[in-house]
Amino acid sequence: MARHAGAVCRLCRREGMKLFLKGDRCFKEKCAFERRGYAPGQHGRRRQKIQGYGIQLREKQKVKRMYGVFERQFRNYFAKAASSKGITGENLLRLLELRMDNVVYRLGFASSRAMARQLVAHGHFQVNGRRLDIPSASLKPGTEITLSEASRKNEEIQVCLDTAQGRGIPPWLELDQAAFKGTVKALPTREDVTMPIQEQLIVELYSK
Repeated sequence: MARHAGAVCRLCRREGMKLFLKGDRCFKEKCAFERRGYAPGQHGRRRQKIQGYGIQLREKQKVKRMYGVFERQFRNYFAKAASSKGITGENLLRLLELRMDNVVYRLGFASSRAMARQLVAHGHFQVNGRRLDIPSASLKPGTEITLSEASRKNEEIQVCLDTAQGRGIPPWLELDQAAFKGTVKALPTREDVTMPIQEQLIVELYSK
């Protein structure tokens, strides 16, 4: 499984906004973006004017980094979104939201998508009663995600669940914290994606 091996806080600084890649640390004073809210590198403090292609590229990079996918994966998601019925940009976000690692994160079992990806890859979850260790697996409405019995005493997961209610569970998901179980109730809508994403810029980029 490919992953970003560098400092993830640099990614937030490069995109000029918090991508919430490090969980609870992003809400504390230690957050690198709070201390150095400019782009990394020798010339990071200089204001750079970008327009046209540059704006579209930055939007694509931002969404890729937010969901933790790489270029080939992202291009495949876009191709599938473009070939499906409906609005391409909304289809793209729906495919990303339905990834197994994202659903685990959104349910509150993990404080970040990176943590969720690791938990899934290590086999901590069952989907409809069967063990699933593929973070990129796409889920459907009616799918049940259950934390394995051996993992329910994990203190870090328990802390994440305790704070999940404060972060909020999206309406297309349902969490039964007592049973360590979550359910995909429906397909996510555009309104359920609360991060500032301009998906039309991505559509324009790939349509050239």
